[in-house]
Amino acid sequence: MFCPQCKTEYRDGFSTCSDCGESLVASLPEDPDTQFVDYEEIMRTYNPADIAIIKSILDAENITYYFQGEHLVLRPMGDAAKLMVAKQDAENVRELISDLNFSYTETSARTEENNEKNNGENDE
Repeated sequence: MFCPQCKTEYRDGFSTCSDCGESLVASLPEDPDTQFVDYEEIMRTYNPADIAIIKSILDAENITYYFQGEHLVLRPMGDAAKLMVAKQDAENVRELISDLNFSYTETSARTEENNEKNNGENDE
């Protein structure tokens, strides 16, 4: 017997999950096939505020993403958190965050634009 909510297994003779209160079933349904997601790095940041803003934008757009190393950002000498996005959404994400002014980024969604701007300043 299994709880369909928390997936706890019970011996015969039980009919209700002691944790969830759900009625037990004889077997659990098959889990859907796990799909591989190919991620692409979009940017890196040291600023938790940048992470929060980006998360709210991507969540609102239902975009698959994660921040690699997000919880290590505040560690002294830690690596920047990397925004990883499903490859099929990468261009859309770059467009969504291109106008944001990030504080402590290691790389930016506007890398080409920044390089052109910096090269133009050096020419003077």
